[in-house]
Amino acid sequence: MIIDQNENITIITQENASVIELVKKIESLYPKFKNNNVIVNLNTIKPISLQEIIEFLRVSNQHRAAKHSFVIVNEGIDADKTPDEIVIVPTLQEAHDIIEMEEMERDLGF
Repeated sequence: MIIDQNENITIITQENASVIELVKKIESLYPKFKNNNVIVNLNTIKPISLQEIIEFLRVSNQHRAAKHSFVIVNEGIDADKTPDEIVIVPTLQEAHDIIEMEEMERDLGF
């Protein structure tokens, strides 16, 4: 797991651990980036199953409840088949765009 911090965004890149191991690491290190927007880059895992994406549901809900963005990046999963509570996009650029839009919505009180 590689963690990059850039301003108020933390990018977590999956190296070689399983998704379940990655979720456990994210949960254990959560206090480090709880005040940042989070991007989890899973493009190294192909294919990735819907069940593996659902593993992120608890941490995603926790982070979004704290008024921060949590975005998963993977180009191999159909975002229409994932739960609405999980934001998933195919590229890092789209993840940054989602965070920017969500920050504007929060600033406007939506």
